[in-house]
Order: sequence, then C-alpha cells, then structure tokens
Amino acid sequence: MRWISWAVAWMASAALPVAAQSPQLAPAARYGIVLDAAHGGDDSGGKLTSGQMEKAVTLAFNVRLRSMLSARGFAVITTRESDTTLPPDRRAEIANHAQAQACIPLHATESGSGVHLFVSSITPSRPTLFVPWKTAQSAWVARSLAMAGALNAALLHAGMSVTIERTFLPGLDSLTCPAVAVEVAPDRAQDGSVTAEPDDAAYQAKVASALAAGMLAFRSEKSEP
Repeated sequence: MRWISWAVAWMASAALPVAAQSPQLAPAARYGIVLDAAHGGDDSGGKLTSGQMEKAVTLAFNVRLRSMLSARGFAVITTRESDTTLPPDRRAEIANHAQAQACIPLHATESGSGVHLFVSSITPSRPTLFVPWKTAQSAWVARSLAMAGALNAALLHAGMSVTIERTFLPGLDSLTCPAVAVEVAPDRAQDGSVTAEPDDAAYQAKVASALAAGMLAFRSEKSEP
C-alpha cells in the first residue's frame, strides 16, 4: 500500500499550485473615449483674436477635457499630446484601433458663439462586416446624434449657447464609434460682445465640465448602433 500513499500525497501536492493560481474575476472594461485635438505641427489652424493659433488652443483644451473625463472614470486616449502633424486618416486610424466607445475631435474658432457640435452628414446605414473607410461613420450616425443630444443638454444646463450641425469632415466620417466634433467659440453677452475667448482657461474648464457631464449621461444609454 506504500505506492498508494505516495500517489495520494503526490496528487495533493500537485493540486496546490492549481488552487493558488485559480482565475480571478477580470475588472470591468472601462469606457474609452478618444480625444482628437485638431491641427498641430505644420497645420496651425485658425488664428484667434488673442493671437493664439488654433492648434495650441485645441491641445490645451484637450488636456482640460481629458482631466475632467478621467476624474469621472473614463479611459481617455488622445491622438496627440504635443505640437505634431497628423493627417486626418492617421487620426482615424488611432481612434479606430483604440476601439473606443466614443470619439470627440476638438476645434476652436472666432466665429459664432458658445459651443458648436458637428455630426457627420453621411447617410446612416446598417453595420456590415466590411466597412468602407471613407464612410465608416455611416453605421454610427444614429448613436452620434444621440451623443450630440446628450452633450447639447449638458451644455445648455451649464448656461451655454449651443448649435448642432451635420457636416462633412474626413476625420469624422472614417470613425467607427459614436463621434461628435466639438468646436469652442467665444462666449458672448447678449449684445454680442466677447466675455471669454476660446483660449480662456476658466471658460475651457466650464465647457470641459459640461462635456464630461454629457458623456456620463450618454454612457448610461445602452443602445447599439
């Protein structure tokens, strides 16, 4: 019977590492958002009244919005963190590779007032196995419009003026996730005078906070494209 005792002892000792390596529950996947600060490098974008170039304003706003979203539990991916040149297709590649749940291209302008939201003007279509690159957003237009609605509500709640438009943007039309381009314009009083420029730190923080609140509301929706 000695060999039986030895076999039992061997099986008991062999089982120990298995027990120690029992699988752990994987943490819940975080909700990813891609922020795309427009322009950069050789592409300066527009020039603000303050003298700042749009590429610098969008990068600063990118940092503030990333901080607001991260504080609310979002996983934030950025297409650029410095003054680098990125063509539209490369921006879309970065965003699509990240497989994020939402994408927000960032712009700034001296035209108009408040915050301008843009959704792709591509005709909506049903999702397909093979997605044409230049019209990839077509399967996500409905969700992009819903996202724009959530952001609009949050911005209005924060007391800002908002416009929503459908438009053609190469970097937007190639995205495979709900996507809304955000353009920050000057904050204006009722008489049209400027109370804050798009590069104003406090103004950017206010817009970023409202956008983060809007994304929290959008995240709670469970609809598919």
